[in-house]
Amino acid sequence: MELNLYHLNAAAPAPLQPGVVELSNDADPLEVALEGVNSVRLDFPKFTDGRAFSQAVMLRKRRGFKGDICATGEVLIDQLIQMARTGFTSAELRADQDIEHGKRLLKHFKGFYQGDVINPKPAFARSDA
Repeated sequence: MELNLYHLNAAAPAPLQPGVVELSNDADPLEVALEGVNSVRLDFPKFTDGRAFSQAVMLRKRRGFKGDICATGEVLIDQLIQMARTGFTSAELRADQDIEHGKRLLKHFKGFYQGDVINPKPAFARSDA
């Protein structure tokens, strides 16, 4: 999965479109109705609050959600690799974050030993290893 990066237009945030659900970081993603939903926005209220990572994993693995999962709030480029590995497909970076630097960071690692949402098996158990 590729992670699409952009900055939110703070001057005029757009209203939620049909098919988009916004979850607070204390919402249980296992209890959210996903019928007709093509995008879920998960909130990072602080850089140190990582509950949205767990929500993304639950949406992908337990709910089988195939649509867009977007990170919103205090999103820093330091978090992007973990976001990609936990199932996020887009991120609204905080205004002071450099999108081009974030894209370079996403290409920094060629692979990971541990399994994740994209490659559930650890490296030793993959046929390409």
